[in-house]
Amino acid sequence: MKRPVLTFAPERLLRAQDVRVAFFDVDGVLTDGGLYYGAEGEVLKRFSSLDGHGLKLLRRAGIEPAVVTGRDSPALRKRLDALGVRHVRYGTEDKGPAAQAILEELGLTWSQAAAIGDDWPDLPVLTRCAFAAAPPTAHAEVRARVHHVTQAAAGYGAAREFCDLLLVATGHYASLLAEILP
Repeated sequence: MKRPVLTFAPERLLRAQDVRVAFFDVDGVLTDGGLYYGAEGEVLKRFSSLDGHGLKLLRRAGIEPAVVTGRDSPALRKRLDALGVRHVRYGTEDKGPAAQAILEELGLTWSQAAAIGDDWPDLPVLTRCAFAAAPPTAHAEVRARVHHVTQAAAGYGAAREFCDLLLVATGHYASLLAEILP
């Protein structure tokens, strides 16, 4: 099999090598951050299939994806359910305690956690995790405090890039790729 093409800076991989849970924000990470409302006031969201597959790969590698979001909508619940995300906190503005509760449920610590977020409400989680990332459209204060800013845009592969980095760091990327190649 040909070697995987992805590479990341060694210092980033070292920070992420013990990650067992990955926290995701939704708006501005799993979506482009735009809020779309239908004629009846329903919330519509666009999700990237690349990002979704990344979350599925994390679970296969034993890294639990978790979502802590300030919003709630039927569209979001449907998407996370389809991806098999079991640890979710909807409609929470105080994300630090919500993430702490998930860590306690999983029997993990902040040193085993990674997160990706884009705005101030994500900072209490991002600044406590062993590894933190943000998309390039994240607020400047967030970008200044994370270990990795993705090349891919929010809602267009940023979460997948984050997932891939975690998979490389934990030693699972090459074996997962080998499973699908002849």
